[in-house]
Amino acid sequence: MKTLITNIEIIDANGQRPGKVLIEDGKIKKVYKENGSVRSAFDEEIDGGGNVLMPGFIDMHCHLRDPGYEYKETMETGMRAALKGGFTSLVAMANTNPIIDNSEDLRNNRVKAAGLNLCQLIQVSALTKGFGAEDMVDFDALRPFTNVFSNDGVSILNEEIMINGLEASIAYDFILLTHCQPETSLVKRDVALLQKVGGHLHVCHISKKDTLDVIRDAKAKGLDITCEVTPHHLFASAIEYKVNPPFRTYPDRRALIDGIKEGIIDMCGTDHAPHSDEDKIKGAPGINNFEIAFSMYYTVFNQNGIGVEKLSEMLSLAPATRMGLKAGLIKERYPADLVLVDLNWEGKINPKEFISKSKNNPFGGETLKGKILMTMVKGDVKYDNYGSTL
Repeated sequence: MKTLITNIEIIDANGQRPGKVLIEDGKIKKVYKENGSVRSAFDEEIDGGGNVLMPGFIDMHCHLRDPGYEYKETMETGMRAALKGGFTSLVAMANTNPIIDNSEDLRNNRVKAAGLNLCQLIQVSALTKGFGAEDMVDFDALRPFTNVFSNDGVSILNEEIMINGLEASIAYDFILLTHCQPETSLVKRDVALLQKVGGHLHVCHISKKDTLDVIRDAKAKGLDITCEVTPHHLFASAIEYKVNPPFRTYPDRRALIDGIKEGIIDMCGTDHAPHSDEDKIKGAPGINNFEIAFSMYYTVFNQNGIGVEKLSEMLSLAPATRMGLKAGLIKERYPADLVLVDLNWEGKINPKEFISKSKNNPFGGETLKGKILMTMVKGDVKYDNYGSTL
């Protein structure tokens, strides 16, 4: 099956240019210039309508709640929501029920994702058994199936466990994701340990200026550390809505935006964390934002003079590079994970229209720019511009 996408503006981390893209067998076969002659036969043509074609987004941090918390979200509803938001690959946390800390449960989730044939799943394993403070997971059994380990919302307070995790990240060549609360002090400790023993460290959803300063210094020393930010911490500050980490001050928010401009913050994640209305009333921290994350990011980037190329780098190329994936660019022989975007669209957030199972988002009525029109995974259209998943 060959598909030709025409009448598009191609934007990725390498720049912006008009062109055409030919897809064959799930990969990008050829990228043509705007007036380039297409000599190869094709089965289908998609007219992009003058809109922007970007590489599919890779979410470095999300919660699918499956297995165990399907009343909040199922893998299917989460993936369909992600596709509506332009996300083609998902790094899903292990805080399910049971916690994913063994190869059988991890393989089961991979099999379930393959059966759904929606997004590509990168299932995280816990670092310690049951997120506890004693026993490490069986890296020999788990490493063939994932290269990402994290205790996510359970901060690693035990220094010995953190050292063991960093050393294992070298021995088994994986990325250790950390959720640090209290944020700055734990990041500072982890950076000191990283400098001492080495490792491959990624700091999830940073939210404070002081944390950014620590990471800036770590990068200046040449340490292997990356970090991500969330759309809600860039979009708003000091609001009364429970997320973890919490909404910070306006100076913190401005520092994060400056950190993107400076190149200290590597990636844009979502920390998509769906909850039922009842759980939110009881105080569960988290926000549902798969479907509007791109629009939130684009709105903030546009307001602050940051180009779409940079946003593509942070949503696609940087996470792909960190995880060793050949993805994140519109380039020949790369996967045809693609997103068609209308950058001229402007509209208001309405969480009631989310296709996610949960609707927990405090930004109803806020105006955003940029809308996902179509999402392709390996050349197949999984979401179309009328809001129907195929």
